[in-house]
Amino acid sequence: MAVYTMGDLHLSLNSNKSMDIFPGWHDYVRRIEENWRARITDADTVVLPGDSSWGESLEEALPDFQFLNGLPGRKILLKGNHDYWWNTKSKVTGFFAAQGLNTLEILNNNSVAIDRIAICGSRGWLLENGEPFDDKIIKREAIRLELSITDAEKTGKEPVVFLHYPPVYGESESPQILDVLVRHKISRCYYGHIHASGCRFAIDGTYLGIKFYLVSSDYLGFDPLLVES
Repeated sequence: MAVYTMGDLHLSLNSNKSMDIFPGWHDYVRRIEENWRARITDADTVVLPGDSSWGESLEEALPDFQFLNGLPGRKILLKGNHDYWWNTKSKVTGFFAAQGLNTLEILNNNSVAIDRIAICGSRGWLLENGEPFDDKIIKREAIRLELSITDAEKTGKEPVVFLHYPPVYGESESPQILDVLVRHKISRCYYGHIHASGCRFAIDGTYLGIKFYLVSSDYLGFDPLLVES
């Protein structure tokens, strides 16, 4: 019953936004499937921290969800900045049930306990541009993150955090997000969002006593990363 993660799958089986046109992404759907099936069993769980599908609605994203549902294991999806299909938990859960997508679920202000760890997290946000609306968004995301971590702490297991946005990137930081992580003594945080040449500015190591892991699919070579065995 291992736990794996891989972010930013950017599936586009029902739209014209295939990532094949970008360097390093050629034939990425096949590569995702081959690597996934080589590692993941039905007893395992895979956390997908955002940007799973380019679909702009649940209906448009359905072929991508069906692709994921057909892969081994339980999948826990978080919201990314390109997950336009994202909706209320009740609506997404109802849609998944109606479509027979019985291996998919979303993480939204809650946690999921698996063996020794409790999976928690949120989309997060990154203060790159310093726009006025950034402060409002990051405060909201910090609240959501804290709700999720608090729920995880109730299980008595180690809270392991997953975010879409990195809370620190190059010279930029999201102080409210980092504050939540530090106050709750989080030791591990997995995030995506960063691609290509931008990866050289990403933290894949320890900062403020927290071990950060960049898990964008292209950074991982489209091969899921083991979180807990």
